[in-house]
Amino acid sequence: MSVARDSNPRFEQYSHPERLVSTSWLAEHLDDPNVIVVESDEDVLLYDTGHIPGSVKIDWHMDLNDSLTRDYLDGAAFSELLASKGISRDTTVVFYGDNFNWWAAYALWVFTLFRHPDARLLDGGRAKWLAEGRDMTTDISEPAPGEYPEVERDDATVRAFREDVLQHLKTDGGLVDVRSPGEFNGTLLHMPDYPQEGALRGGHIPGASNVPWKLATNPDGTFRSERELRAIYLEEHGLSLDDDVISYCRIGERSSHTWFVLSYLLGFEKVRNYDGSWTEWGNLVGAPVER
Repeated sequence: MSVARDSNPRFEQYSHPERLVSTSWLAEHLDDPNVIVVESDEDVLLYDTGHIPGSVKIDWHMDLNDSLTRDYLDGAAFSELLASKGISRDTTVVFYGDNFNWWAAYALWVFTLFRHPDARLLDGGRAKWLAEGRDMTTDISEPAPGEYPEVERDDATVRAFREDVLQHLKTDGGLVDVRSPGEFNGTLLHMPDYPQEGALRGGHIPGASNVPWKLATNPDGTFRSERELRAIYLEEHGLSLDDDVISYCRIGERSSHTWFVLSYLLGFEKVRNYDGSWTEWGNLVGAPVER
């Protein structure tokens, strides 16, 4: 059953306002049986300290990734995961998390690989919900098991592999490096204040524009206006809405956030997330690197 989208007038400026919900909309829909709220955090222990009532936890590392190969779940495992969370194919899933929703956007992107029809992001995420003094609980939600069909993963529409990036270099496709300036120029191998590990080489993919992911957000974690986003991506960095764009970061989580911005807020026609990102590219023998 389709759940009415948030009619918040602030969302109407975006190309796909149906992909966002406000904290007030979510508060009104917590008891809606057709809505499941998913928390996905960088800090995987945060959910246990308090979460939105009724929400379920999806651990970006343990739940969404294959335990052996560096890849995502296949259709059978994804079906099993969602059924265990009480999610069916027609469930409206609302994602939220810490740190400006970057892992929430990542989880939403993985759901998009399986073409889940109705996946939305809580504008402002966990921080905005807490700042407004809204209800939190430590009670662990145990939804009734659902039924989710086995759906083949779509690795072509919104996902890029290294071969796609190499082809992009030949065709002058749009590349957006969403990491920090230090990572982009090769002085850092990871974000500032994190252990400097994960790649043997620093730098960026040739021709990439450096647009740090957090530029798309306001201080409270909500998204900046459509006009401000256009100024960043189209005017300052020269992208066009009909460009074939690939975004990347270190392991694909920050670039999922930018993928969401470009795809749903600005309406770019084709955006793919390179989840191999710099952890793969910076270790890839013979891959071209710029600094």
